Amino acid sequence: MKKTFRLGLFFLFVFTLTVLSACTNSDSSNNSSSSSSNSNGESSSSSENGSGEDKVTIEFWHAMSGSGQESIDEIVKGFNESQDKYQVNAEFQGSYEESLTKLRGVGGTKDAPAITQVFEVGTKYMIDSGYIEPMQSFIDKDNYDLSQLEENILNYYRVDGKLYSMPFNSSTPVMIYNKDAFKEAGLDPEKAPETFSEVIDAAAKLKTDEMYGFSMLTYGWFFEQLVATQGGLYVNEDNGRSGDATEALFNGPEGLNVFRFLDTMNKAGTFGNFGTNWDDIRSAFATGKVAMYMDSSAGVAGAINNAPFEVGVAYIPHADEVQRNGVVIGGASLWMSKGIAEEEQEAAWEFMKYLTTHEVQAKWHLDTGYFAINPKAYDEEIVKEKWAEYPQYKVTVDQLQDTIPGLATQGALISVFPESRQQIVTALEELYQGKDPQEVLDKAAEGTNRAMEIANKTKE
Repeated sequence: MKKTFRLGLFFLFVFTLTVLSACTNSDSSNNSSSSSSNSNGESSSSSENGSGEDKVTIEFWHAMSGSGQESIDEIVKGFNESQDKYQVNAEFQGSYEESLTKLRGVGGTKDAPAITQVFEVGTKYMIDSGYIEPMQSFIDKDNYDLSQLEENILNYYRVDGKLYSMPFNSSTPVMIYNKDAFKEAGLDPEKAPETFSEVIDAAAKLKTDEMYGFSMLTYGWFFEQLVATQGGLYVNEDNGRSGDATEALFNGPEGLNVFRFLDTMNKAGTFGNFGTNWDDIRSAFATGKVAMYMDSSAGVAGAINNAPFEVGVAYIPHADEVQRNGVVIGGASLWMSKGIAEEEQEAAWEFMKYLTTHEVQAKWHLDTGYFAINPKAYDEEIVKEKWAEYPQYKVTVDQLQDTIPGLATQGALISVFPESRQQIVTALEELYQGKDPQEVLDKAAEGTNRAMEIANKTKE
């Protein structure tokens, strides 16, 4: 009981931090919600259908608003109509942090939702929580063929060879650029810069009185990606995958490369600092205030549709002296609850299998811009037609599939990731104010180390 209580207090401390999520549920307002629970606000394990037969009814808690929520509702409706044994009720629970805080109150009990969507930086917490039944249990029992799913997406949620959750809304960062501005600056609009030095040079040529050359949201996720594509690890213990991490490594050579890259452009006046808000940096690009910027792959469609100029999409840049390793998956995955009725777990598993079919994944990909976790979806005619209209979509998929599997691109696992990301935000803000790159990075690493020390002691 003491361990559970302490873990709960620690979790509450960590997740009350305000955290952006890149591959986020913030594509639209969170004002709308969809709840299909019964009249007293509780779910039941069975309900009567029109023909008088009992259906096993389960709750699916999610944090998607806007187009994501609309797509989920349609997918759930399709599943419910595809068979007569199960009924899934999709229920919007607010932001990722709000949803996870609610799960704390019922996790591990019969009152928990059968399925909960959790953002990727909550992975370590969920594994340690005792709330969940690993996906691997059902995969093994059902002889489910995981090879049909995207390997570089599965890798993030696989620990010690065991898949703990089912990937759902998955995205990676990309570099988006103004092709018209490239032409005016004498740059090849069909060849985006690939290395840090090439970005720095291009930013200098693109800079005008009205437009900055390059920008990146002040957000830890992008920093993590620029470290990983160099093959750098975020923390020790094999990026937290062979044991509980105790030391931050992101202040090493790879992290310093990133901060010096940004510092060079900031001091040259070619870097535009648009803060921490996704809408602000996207608006800056659409209105011609910045020529190149980093965004989520899920933001590509919006960038194309909102810009009055031709938009290019490219792989994220890497340090000159290293080989490109690729990108780490962001977004969220679906977790199955432990402690609920066995028939509810079976219903959840059947829904997850339906969700991973290539037909459903094709719809999800086109509705939201997130990757299809089943790559066969890209062979669907509706996807081919969309890609013909927006060839930029294919660049995001190519970058993912070109990623070299390894500890760096598998992504780090630490329970205090939200706090660590905030440390990076502070470091970036201080960097842009003129402080030394190594100094602010070391400070962020020290803060992350303290947070990991507290988490590890609490866990014990």
